[in-house]
Amino acid sequence: MIESNERKTGKELLMILVKAVLWAVLVYFNINKPAFYLEYPHLSNVFYGLLVFLGPSLTLSILRLVVIYWYIRKHHFKNNIRDNFILGISRIVSILNTLVFIVALMLFFGIDPKEFITGISIVAAAVALTFKDYVTNMINGLIIMFSDRLSLGDHIKMGDHEGKILDITLINMILQNDDSDMVIVPNSVAFSSVIINQSKQNTKKLSIEFEMGLHNGYTPEYLENHLKKVMEQYAANVVSGGLTVKTLSINKDVVVFKAMVLLKHYDKVKEREIRRTVNTELIRLSASLKS
Repeated sequence: MIESNERKTGKELLMILVKAVLWAVLVYFNINKPAFYLEYPHLSNVFYGLLVFLGPSLTLSILRLVVIYWYIRKHHFKNNIRDNFILGISRIVSILNTLVFIVALMLFFGIDPKEFITGISIVAAAVALTFKDYVTNMINGLIIMFSDRLSLGDHIKMGDHEGKILDITLINMILQNDDSDMVIVPNSVAFSSVIINQSKQNTKKLSIEFEMGLHNGYTPEYLENHLKKVMEQYAANVVSGGLTVKTLSINKDVVVFKAMVLLKHYDKVKEREIRRTVNTELIRLSASLKS
C-alpha cells in the first residue's frame, strides 16, 4: 500500500513537471509569437486555450499537494492515509479543473466565455433547476467529506442499511454490508438520515429480538442468567455485565424479548459468531420445552 501510494505521488509530481514545462513553452510562444504562431490563427487559439487550462490546472495541482502534505504532517498521519479531508480536496480540485477545461474549450473554438455565459444564462438556470437533485447531492457529498463525523472505513448503521464506508463520491455514499454487497446511498439521503457511527464508539451493541411462548414461563431474569453462562466463552469480547434481556411486549400467546450484548470493540467475525451462539441457545431453549 505504501509503495503504491509512493508511485501515485511520483506520478502526480511527474504530471506537475510536465504541465509546468508545457505551460512555460506556451507562455514563451504567447509572448514572442513566432512566425508559425501568426500564420495559423486556429493554432494560436489551440495554444491559448491550452495556456488558459494549464495555468490554473498547474496551480490547483500544486495547491492540492501542498494542502494534503500540510494536513498529513499536522495530524501526524501516515502517507498512505485515506481521509475525508483529502478526498474532499481532490473532489473540489476535479470540479475546478472541469470548469477551467470548459473555459479553455470555449477559447479553443474562439468563443468569448463572458458572452457565452451571458447568452445562456436562462438556459443555465433551466438546466440547474432540472439537475437540482444532482447539485444537492454534490453539496451534501462535500459537506460529508469535510465532516469529522464520518470517515472512510467507518462501520455505520443508517435506516435499514448497515455496513462499512468504502467511498464517498460527489453523488453517492458506497457501503459494504455484512454480506459483502455494495449498497449505494445518495448523499442527500445520507445527509438527512439518522446515522449511528459504530466505529466512533468505544463499544458495539449487538441486539437480538426473539419470541417465547407464554406457556414456557421464561422470565427476562432467567433468560439473562442463562445467556450469561453461554457468553462466558466470549469474556475477551463482551463487556463485563454487558448482557441484558428486556421485555418488549406481551401478546396473547407470546412474549417478545430483546437481548442486548455489549461488545468491547467492533469485530464483524466475532459479532457474527456471538449472534449465532445466542440464536442457537435460544432455539435449544424452545426445543427443550417442546420435547
